[in-house]
Amino acid sequence: VGSSDLSSGINAEYGGTCVVSLIAPCVTYGRNGEASGVFDSCFLAGVCFYVPLANLICWIKIRGAIREKHGIEGGCFGDFMSIVCCGLCALVQEAQQCKVSPGGDMPRS
Repeated sequence: VGSSDLSSGINAEYGGTCVVSLIAPCVTYGRNGEASGVFDSCFLAGVCFYVPLANLICWIKIRGAIREKHGIEGGCFGDFMSIVCCGLCALVQEAQQCKVSPGGDMPRS
């Protein structure tokens, strides 16, 4: 379901990002939301992670924004399937993609 054009395949090893995503997925979701430009605040995006239905809609928007930013082909249905079939894998894949882009790895205080 994941695009082979992403810098990291959907089943690749991710180290620390994977551990953080497993323990506190709202943190990775928040960082992805802010890096993608869908949310202005990492905190706001992290809170959205726990709002049913809104989290899915925003997650599809986040994934789409990341794809657009990197010129990766795909669509809403593929994003939806990636999120539903393996949400943790999709979350980490998005985080890794944000790290390889200019300005995607934003400093945290």
